[in-house]
Amino acid sequence: MLQIPFIRENKALVISRLAKRNIDATETVNAVIVLDEERRALQTELDNTLAESNAISKEIGVLYTSGQAEKAKGLKAKTSEFKETTKTLNEALNAKIEALNALLYTLPNVPNATVPAGNTDEDNVEIFREGAIPTLFDGALPHWELAKKYDLIDFELGTKIAGAGFPVYKGKGARLQRALIAYFLDKNTAAGYTEYQLPHLVNEASAFGTGQLPDKEGQMYHVTEDNLYLIPTAEVPGTNIFRDVVLNADELPVGITGYTPCFRREAGSYGAHVRGLNRLHQFDKVEILRVEHPDNSYKALDGMVEHVKGLLQELKLPYRILRLCGGDLGFTSALTFDFEVFSTAQDRWLEISSISNFETFQANRLKLRFKNSDGKNELAHTLNGSSLALPRVLAGILENYQTEKGIEIPEVLIPYTGFSIID
Repeated sequence: MLQIPFIRENKALVISRLAKRNIDATETVNAVIVLDEERRALQTELDNTLAESNAISKEIGVLYTSGQAEKAKGLKAKTSEFKETTKTLNEALNAKIEALNALLYTLPNVPNATVPAGNTDEDNVEIFREGAIPTLFDGALPHWELAKKYDLIDFELGTKIAGAGFPVYKGKGARLQRALIAYFLDKNTAAGYTEYQLPHLVNEASAFGTGQLPDKEGQMYHVTEDNLYLIPTAEVPGTNIFRDVVLNADELPVGITGYTPCFRREAGSYGAHVRGLNRLHQFDKVEILRVEHPDNSYKALDGMVEHVKGLLQELKLPYRILRLCGGDLGFTSALTFDFEVFSTAQDRWLEISSISNFETFQANRLKLRFKNSDGKNELAHTLNGSSLALPRVLAGILENYQTEKGIEIPEVLIPYTGFSIID
């Protein structure tokens, strides 16, 4: 959530930056400023009323002590009037705050200055590419056919058990999946991230804190009876560890990693590009999260990008990095870099990681603060990234490492799988 002082002091900047998201926020920003002025006026009036009421209460006490009971009784009638006025002002103030928050919840994060303008993913800007795209032999197959040929993943069985988008991993397919999870966690912890095992469901406050609510409620699985949500990413429970927390400056930065299954309804996703592992309702992902001092968060973002590059270099998968345009930027993000791996058999790029800096947007909702050098509480910056999302990494390995003799295993994974080829 954007901070009101920031909106008030940077009105033109907020409107122009949100225009990069193809949003004309002029009316909303103006309404926020007006409502905030009205809120502040009501708060001042309430504070003055309470101060006057307190002063009269003290005067009544003095009058009783000095034996001036009749005069004290006369002032008591005034305190009753103050109580009614205070009640009315409180109700008006709460209504104003509710209306103000309702508007603020509709405003996404302000894009960083480096975010390019654009409408769709076609306007994202490629900033880096590495790895040779292999030339496959005649008769090479897409991953869903390889999964069937080598009995690695049973999509039909998953449909029988739960529905489309819930694959069942088998044999060496399950072993390879487990190997990737262990490899990613080991690399993340070696880089200084503390491993956490996190809940797979969260309450409404947690979903609100990281911005899934009210923006993405239609994409989340909701357990209505208990009012819990299945997590779409480990970002949600992981970041909420720090909800309502005030850190000391010397506790920053904080870095955590965790593996979780992720659940997404993916409403409206159809077509050939959702085949196999391309788009699922349940999938595995390893996440990295950081809480940073505002002065260091963009340096930390660069470090996260380099870390994920290192994983893909070791896996020897061809990949590229995109700077997302305003129209493709997530609601809570100020700047996002997407990693995509090239699927040779499908002849297309597949997103495998998003690494984002949310600046204070999430921290403002979470009330995640730290004590700065002046001893005052200041909002921290939060960041997160996939390190990595497994389905499309697995698809890339199956397709790019296939040979006429079988599917070779990336060298760094062999200690985890215990085998070097799927045949």
